[in-house]
Amino acid sequence: MNEVLWGLSGVNWALLGGAVAAILGGIGSAIGITIAASMVSGVVTEDGEKFGKLLPLAAMPGTQGIYGFIAAVLVLVFFNLLGGEGTLTPQQGFAVFIACMPVAFLCLMSAIYQGRTGAAAAGIVARRSEDSGKALIFPALVETYAVLALIVTILMLTAIQAAVNAAG
Repeated sequence: MNEVLWGLSGVNWALLGGAVAAILGGIGSAIGITIAASMVSGVVTEDGEKFGKLLPLAAMPGTQGIYGFIAAVLVLVFFNLLGGEGTLTPQQGFAVFIACMPVAFLCLMSAIYQGRTGAAAAGIVARRSEDSGKALIFPALVETYAVLALIVTILMLTAIQAAVNAAG
């Protein structure tokens, strides 16, 4: 299949979609963890006993990078691209690319905002260590949208896989 759409083959579009999901999710996680960890580090400097209660706040933005990674792996597995045997029309590949965008962009943004929310929640723990469970709720609310984006991406990839199999 030598067909292309805007210069890319179907397989290349699909690979680009998976790559963008992994890259943007990873960038968002790195930024979000940095934001939260900066605040957590300051609190731990003053009171090392709070490290265990603060660690989840700093680590939570890392899940978005995992979601982007999951989307990329699903693209490789669903469309048999690991062994280089998969074939997709340019339109199918572009559909896979589009299906990866919810998790790519929502994970980028939600990880950053989850880091900011985690940093603010670290302030709660700094003053009231006994409220660490309550402090986790705020960044967890942001996580909801990353999870929903992953679900949407998985459902879209599943639908595209079914269409490709039916056409194949």
